[in-house]
Amino acid sequence: MSSEDLENYETDAELALYREYRDVVGLFQYVVETERRFYLANKVDLQVRASGGDVYFEVVMADAWVWDVYRSARLVKNVRVVTFKDVNIEELSQDEDAIPDMRQLRSK
Repeated sequence: MSSEDLENYETDAELALYREYRDVVGLFQYVVETERRFYLANKVDLQVRASGGDVYFEVVMADAWVWDVYRSARLVKNVRVVTFKDVNIEELSQDEDAIPDMRQLRSK
């Protein structure tokens, strides 16, 4: 496989993922961004934890969809994420036309 073939494959996979996102975004109430992933979820619980002087975040989500081009199953019943970086949680508007720009959703 050439580098151009690989790049085309990745571009096609990202476009398919964006189309899937566009199809499911209306089913979810929250957007959750961590340093590694982007999630859609219907239930989110964020806890700030401290251990030995370090602060970390524990995010538990239910009924979630994961923005990950390499996952075969993106719908997940329960997700638990532990991170040392900030977590961004936003409540989605009920306006279906308010879909964020794809450049803001790219995996980090």
